Parts: sequence; C-alpha cells; structure tokens
Amino acid sequence: MLDAAVGKLAALGLRGLRRFDRKRTADFAGRFLRQIGPWLPEHKVGRTNLQAAYPEKSPAEVEQILRGVWDNLGRFGAEFAHLDRLTIHDPRDPKPCDIEFDHETRVRFETIRDSGKPVLMFAAHLGNWELPALVAHHYGLKVSVLYRRPNLPSVADAVVDMRAGCMGTLVASGTEAPFVLAKALEEGGVAGMLVDQHDRRGVDVEFFGRAARTSALIARLARQVDCPIQGVRVIRLPDNRFRIELTERIAAARAASGEIGIEGTMQAITSVIESWVREHPEQWLWLHQRWRAHEIHPREKYRQALAVGRQS
Repeated sequence: MLDAAVGKLAALGLRGLRRFDRKRTADFAGRFLRQIGPWLPEHKVGRTNLQAAYPEKSPAEVEQILRGVWDNLGRFGAEFAHLDRLTIHDPRDPKPCDIEFDHETRVRFETIRDSGKPVLMFAAHLGNWELPALVAHHYGLKVSVLYRRPNLPSVADAVVDMRAGCMGTLVASGTEAPFVLAKALEEGGVAGMLVDQHDRRGVDVEFFGRAARTSALIARLARQVDCPIQGVRVIRLPDNRFRIELTERIAAARAASGEIGIEGTMQAITSVIESWVREHPEQWLWLHQRWRAHEIHPREKYRQALAVGRQS
C-alpha cells in the first residue's frame, strides 16, 4: 500500500511539474540545489573526488565546480517531466530549439539510421543524460536503452510512463538485459547505455589517473555482435538549452586474433568520457562513489577458493 501511494504521488508530482514553465522551473531547481546541496553528505563525496582528480585546483575552485554540479542536477530533475516537449533542431526550420547539434552529428545519426546495421552507443552522466535516447528516437533509430529501474515498482512505472513513446525501447538492468540488447543488435538496432559508474562486477580502468571499476557490458556486446561503438554526450548551454555531439567510431582494442579486447575497449571508452568531463567538470555527477576500494564479487571469491583447494 505504501509503495502504491508513493508511486501515485510520484506520478502526480511529475504531472504537476508539466503545468509550470520548464525553464523557470529549472532555474528555480538549480538555485535551490546550489544552496541546499553543500549541506548534504554527497557534497563531501564530490569534494573528495574533485580534489583527487584536480589536485592543482584551490578549495574555492573545487567548491565552485560543486555548486555547478548541484545546479545541473536540480535542472535535470525539473526537466524530467518535460522531456517529450523539448524541441530538436531541424535543419529545414531555422527557428530556435531546445536541442541543437552540428552538421557532423546530424550526418552520423542519419548514417546509422539509413544503414540498418547495429551500433552500440555510450553516454555519461553529463548535462541532461536522458537526451541522447530522445534524439536517437527522434531520428528514427531503433534504439534500446539500458536503464536502472527504481526500487519502488510503482515509482518505476511512473518513470517509464514519462519516458514511453519518446525514447525507444527501455530495457531494465538485470540478468536478462544483455540478452535483450544482443537480440536488438542482431536485428540491426542501436543499444545505448551509461558507462561512467562503478560496477563491482566490471573491469578495471584508469579514470582521472586512478583505478576505477566499470561495467564491461558494452565491450562484451561489441565482441559478440562485432558492431561499431560511438559515444554521445550532452552539453548544457545557457538558457536551459543543450547541444548533442555524436562521436565517430571508437576504435575497439583487439587481440592478435582480431577478437575485441574487453579491458582495452573499456579503457578507450573511459578515456573519451574523461575528455568530456574535463571540458565541463561542473556538468558531471561527481557526487557518487566512482572510485572505490576493489570489492571481490562472490563468484570471484568462489573461484579463488577453488584455486586454493586445488593447490592444497
């Protein structure tokens, strides 16, 4: 009953936000979190992350970046209820729009759409990270997007309802997700996912000079289907507007046999994301535990125990 009540409140809240002007609401939410954020425990996490990533920056510079992070997060939350109302650049119509991109990005999207061949796309928690799927769907790409389903089922249903119809097929993370995404790729579709968070079951990469663990799903799918990998990022612009950039193909690491290497490919992807974050550090989500002491997955503990047993 509690879950149902919370879900209903979440749905009502999202619908209520749609009654207000998106830009004014985003401005208010950004200012609000700039003031409240520094009092929350995540602020300390963000400060520690930034100090390690940018040891040359002064405490004042770090705090300035963090206030930008909170501002971006507040705007992101306010924008969620208006995703389907955002206008996307149309080269045939010069009127102002909410989401813009250059000629190269438009051509790359159209090339993927017209080829009918599978492509893997990765993104990061930059700007408004919901928008890559929105633009891909707008261009007619058969896109399947991996997402983390909220813990409360009714809240998850409300979130999915807001995304339905404007973001392609939503694939909840879980044991079946790799099979669903692989099938979509084999049918000539596009599979997209965020790849800049900690995953204890992932592989080790270097991110801002420190070891981090990241999900290797995108590299494993690339090995299985052998399709191109491209990155797409969102840059927040003044006046609550955005710019989308789609990269050229990212060269996957390959072994002498030609097989795609998992660790090397994930490092190549992570290096691209680091370059994005360095350009706009105030727009990335520094507030989560990206760098952690390595945890041993239970399956790995079992393998280690077996190895010790054989040796003894």
